[in-house]
Amino acid sequence: MRSPARHRHGLPDPRAFPIVEGSGGRDERDDSQVTRIDAIEVHSALNDGTAVVLRTIRPDDAPLIRDGIAKLSAESRYLRFFSAAPVLPDAVVHRLAEVDGHDHLAWGAICSDCPDRPPIGAVHAVRYRHDGPAGEFSVAVLDDFQGLGLARMMTAALLFQCRAEGLATLDVHMLCENDAARNLVKSMGAQWTSESAGVAEYRLDVADAIGALRADTDATGVQDVFRTLESEGRAVGESKG
Repeated sequence: MRSPARHRHGLPDPRAFPIVEGSGGRDERDDSQVTRIDAIEVHSALNDGTAVVLRTIRPDDAPLIRDGIAKLSAESRYLRFFSAAPVLPDAVVHRLAEVDGHDHLAWGAICSDCPDRPPIGAVHAVRYRHDGPAGEFSVAVLDDFQGLGLARMMTAALLFQCRAEGLATLDVHMLCENDAARNLVKSMGAQWTSESAGVAEYRLDVADAIGALRADTDATGVQDVFRTLESEGRAVGESKG
């Protein structure tokens, strides 16, 4: 595994995102900065023109997470959670909502064109250990919104924050029949690492994946994500400087 270099793929210095250098030579977080990051929203549209809002997931989003899981089809729940059960244990929902912005990063999408603005997707990156350089990636999109570019948009936001937080590589565990997940991660340069008992594992280099997404200039939603996070992230960082 290799750590991404600053300014790689033309991105701004990760410190432009609200992270400050501590005297110990490692990134130290400030609670006020975390609040500002959580306030950033990305307004864009899916490939069919449906308006969406992307934002970070918060611990108080547990009810929205539970509602979103219940609205997945049995097949989609099985592909995401390896279980088709319509209701997952509270402990699972709690873990998905237990986002701290450093060891557990997560972004969700809201359909702003839909009645009641329901949650329609989420993406997570969870470190294997505190401050470690590697973690695990997962994504889920409601069936009616699959194939419209939402997974790539949410992943772009997540990877941008991963890079700022020093999370360099992500492992992806998927059922072998999950063609959509395989196509998604391979389009970002993920490498196959193993396969066992019907589960395949891929490894994603965060910096390389950002580069692949940035190069996809036809993906308007993805480019909206990068433009928003670069401009607002830089502004927040400068205001704290």
